[in-house]
Amino acid sequence: MSKDNIRVAVVEDNSSLREHIGAMLPASCTCVGLCPNAEEALATLPKLKPDIVLMDIQLPGMSGIECVRKLATELPKTQIFMITVYDDSDSVFESLAAGASGYLLKPLESAALAEAIQEVLNGGAPMSMSIARRVIQTFRKPAPSTDEKALAARELEILEMLAKGFLKKEIADKLGISYWTIQTHVGRIYKKLHVHSRSQAVAKFHQL
Repeated sequence: MSKDNIRVAVVEDNSSLREHIGAMLPASCTCVGLCPNAEEALATLPKLKPDIVLMDIQLPGMSGIECVRKLATELPKTQIFMITVYDDSDSVFESLAAGASGYLLKPLESAALAEAIQEVLNGGAPMSMSIARRVIQTFRKPAPSTDEKALAARELEILEMLAKGFLKKEIADKLGISYWTIQTHVGRIYKKLHVHSRSQAVAKFHQL
């Protein structure tokens, strides 16, 4: 793609912040869309075909993570990275599993945003320093030994779906059970695997 005409869209529910992010894009970028929610993003961005989408996680209605998963299917060549205040392991893992190419924490400085855009164009995965450290620590941390047989068949099924990047609500819908039942199963999975987050559980799943 041309490095001097990068088409960027912003999905952010805070109107002033949305405008601010659009205005702080580097000169090499053209802002082609400012969307207040995931639903509008899904309706308009496939037609606009931006090169990059900057996505908030906490949106009214559909979450930014769900939006990423859907956009990644419709716009496979578009690079999407999260711009959010959420730095917990589950949010990071779910975003990357959904198809995000990077993860940046608010507030953003214009120089950091410009660097992230250049990095993703060069095939990188831009992440705030604390997020990159968290990802590395998750995969370096040795998991305690666990007997696979300790997990019930339903728990293994749910754990496998978590590993594939499905959200808890999506798992509940696919299995035809309530969200709160999924929550209960996930709590038991964490306890049996001796973990405290989705990313740790998934890392342990790949060792089973």
